[in-house]
Amino acid sequence: MPIYALTENELVPVSATSFSAENIHERRHIQQLLKANISVLDPGLMVIAEEFGDWVDSSRRIDLLCIDTDANLVVVELKRTEDGGHMELQALRYAAMISAMTFEQLVETYARYLNPGQPDHDDALTGVLQFLGWDSPNEDQFGQDTRIILASANFSRELTTTVLWLRDRNIDVRCVRLQPYRLADGRVLLDVQQLIPLPETASFQTRIGVKRQAERRERTERHDQRMQFWSELVARPDATHHGHITPGIYSWIGTSAGVRGIGLNLSVRKQDCQAEIYIDRGRGADDDNLAIFDQLFAQREQIETAFGGELRWQRLENSRACRIAAPCPGGWQSPEEDWDHIHQELLATCDGLHNAIAPYLQRLTIKG
Repeated sequence: MPIYALTENELVPVSATSFSAENIHERRHIQQLLKANISVLDPGLMVIAEEFGDWVDSSRRIDLLCIDTDANLVVVELKRTEDGGHMELQALRYAAMISAMTFEQLVETYARYLNPGQPDHDDALTGVLQFLGWDSPNEDQFGQDTRIILASANFSRELTTTVLWLRDRNIDVRCVRLQPYRLADGRVLLDVQQLIPLPETASFQTRIGVKRQAERRERTERHDQRMQFWSELVARPDATHHGHITPGIYSWIGTSAGVRGIGLNLSVRKQDCQAEIYIDRGRGADDDNLAIFDQLFAQREQIETAFGGELRWQRLENSRACRIAAPCPGGWQSPEEDWDHIHQELLATCDGLHNAIAPYLQRLTIKG
């Protein structure tokens, strides 16, 4: 949004300018001004070091290293360019490199920042404790997270897309735009705006982020449990048809039933599982799938008698495939001490289904 100068009779637009046009340099001017007025970026920050590079085998330096009132480390990366360059990648490296910093190392760093010639550890410790509101050092509460603040004249779409992606994965990265304006009398104003996250939507985005994190965590746990469920099943000596299969994270595993396009599958859900004959001859073969199903369904009584119970006959006309299923109790969310019995029953059911239906598969009149 443009900025206007308010006069007695009119609103006069103030011209936007650039740091380069005003001969304002990144390190000599912007960094020094923000160091002395860090609350411009975030009111809850204290500068611990400038041009911090206290690590082995690297010449990289953090523009401003800060802590916040929650005792988190904060990397502040500055650029005077109109697109931000690749500052988000630089800041991620820095955040990773300082994430192991201890409270004692922080105090030593702050002491050197306050007085490079004669660092005073006690004075630095007092300053840090006062800022944090602590009576004594608390290593367990220090550095639980590392935040990133990117401050630039503007940001490219690539950079903002990356930042939004990182935030969606619970990495606290913020973008603050520093836009200079020149008044008619020669004075320069600096408009400081947090772009990501927008202050008015920050709490809402936090709630959405928490929800997405919970969903992502639940999905990972589900995949891990299914992988374990299938791994234990295929390793069993009674896994006659599926013992050769590499287990995966999906809800089913399958092998050929001996006829092209007909699978002998095992599927599992949270609290139940099933063996199934899955009929899918491929894209565009819907009529073949239905014809195979109908031929087998015509022998339903004989097949179910051979199986020893009722089956679920699912023609699924609006789907690409058809299914004949034999359900079993118990799934991947059942107690793990019950998995052995669940696997045993599922594999026995699969063998029974295969033996009951195999003779009729050989009699199908569908070609191929």
